[in-house]
Amino acid sequence: MLECGMLERDRLTLRRQSAVLCKQLVVDEILIQSLQADDILTESMAESIMAEQTSQKRSWRLLLLLPKRGPRAFNSFCAALRDTEQQHLCDLLTQSPQKDGRETHVESIQLDEEPEGKAGQLLIQTAEKKRERFVDSSLPLPTQEAIAPKRARTHDSMEFSLDADSPITTPVLPCTSAFYLSHCQQSYRMNSSPRGFALVISNVTFDACAAPDLDHRKGGEVDDEVLRKVFTELDYLVTVHRNLPAQGMKTCIENFCRLPEHRTVDSCVVCLLSHGVEGAVYGTDGQLLQLDWIFEAFDNVHCPLLQNKPKMFFIQACRGDEMDCGVEQVDGPARTCSPSCEQRDAGREGQGSGDSRQRGDVGRPRIKLPQRSDMICGFASLKGTAAMRNTKRGSWFIQELNTALRLHARDTHLADILVQVNGRIKEREGYAPGTAHHRCKEMSEFTSSLCKDLYLFPKYQPQY
Repeated sequence: MLECGMLERDRLTLRRQSAVLCKQLVVDEILIQSLQADDILTESMAESIMAEQTSQKRSWRLLLLLPKRGPRAFNSFCAALRDTEQQHLCDLLTQSPQKDGRETHVESIQLDEEPEGKAGQLLIQTAEKKRERFVDSSLPLPTQEAIAPKRARTHDSMEFSLDADSPITTPVLPCTSAFYLSHCQQSYRMNSSPRGFALVISNVTFDACAAPDLDHRKGGEVDDEVLRKVFTELDYLVTVHRNLPAQGMKTCIENFCRLPEHRTVDSCVVCLLSHGVEGAVYGTDGQLLQLDWIFEAFDNVHCPLLQNKPKMFFIQACRGDEMDCGVEQVDGPARTCSPSCEQRDAGREGQGSGDSRQRGDVGRPRIKLPQRSDMICGFASLKGTAAMRNTKRGSWFIQELNTALRLHARDTHLADILVQVNGRIKEREGYAPGTAHHRCKEMSEFTSSLCKDLYLFPKYQPQY
């Protein structure tokens, strides 16, 4: 059993540095697992910490628990900080000046409330003042969450980790054994490791000569990094390609379809992020790649290794130029606030490519299948309308998809997750007073030819 409390000198060090820790500490799965491996945290404690919705609250929950977990807890915490590349915080604790060298035991830290309201704001302001002493004020505002599994702790990455506008980074919540066993029979098989391969094509910068009307998609780089992280956590092998012309996109997709490794996995994911029009997305050269060609590339004829396996598509692109200005709700509560300023990701009209795919005949299986089945596709916007993108946090659709997958993939099938995404986007509106984008709206949608429930069963591996 753990001794009652931590050494008082260690408790006082944690207390003195609590404001800085609360603001800068990254509590992720690696750190929590390290503390569990040292028997500092129990499984229920770990779950209660990771269930908190913000990084600040997870940090405070951990700081409340540590002083009660015995005299080894402080050193174990410092070791976990080193393991997660948070050496600057380890140094802050281990080099902290001590007023009293006596080693006595205490039962708890004198922090009973999480930072909320005015008290929380005061704590944040205190941490910000301390941070200003060692963070260069000339650094640019962050445009993306920049914490990788192995983090290089420069001034830049510290500044990025404090960005309140960064996408949610709560770890993907794990599926339980009981849930898997009660749902696996009526759903698609989803227990290979990896679950499948994921392809992300993200066009952010467009050729100024070949496509002068296609603006730089500022914030688009946030989206592809968000997708890379979330699908990696969902046990997909993710490949990201940026800034491809239309033919390059086509070649990339053809090569992905032909991967022989599709035979041994249970699904695949394709994400396309670019400017677009109805039925097509733009390459960086201003040429269009037709979505119907992409879906055909993955159908049962042209991609036999993925027959009867779910194929997921997510399209972040405009489907026209029309701005959804919304309509006043005739009843129900009035809206009291709007999200931070959002920016329109405008599409451009263009002519589709007349190229057609030439492939060899594929032998038909004994049992016939429809030519196209087992697909689900989420679109950021409705036919004819523009999609919205924030220059710091990325697009509305990818933000909400990321959040829903992280919080609900454990026990919700993908079609219902996309319904949740629709509901969240329905509530959003732009905030840009004095511009045409003020109070603009967006509505996402999805289409499906799935034949079973599609659960991703995150972090669960059946034992045979």
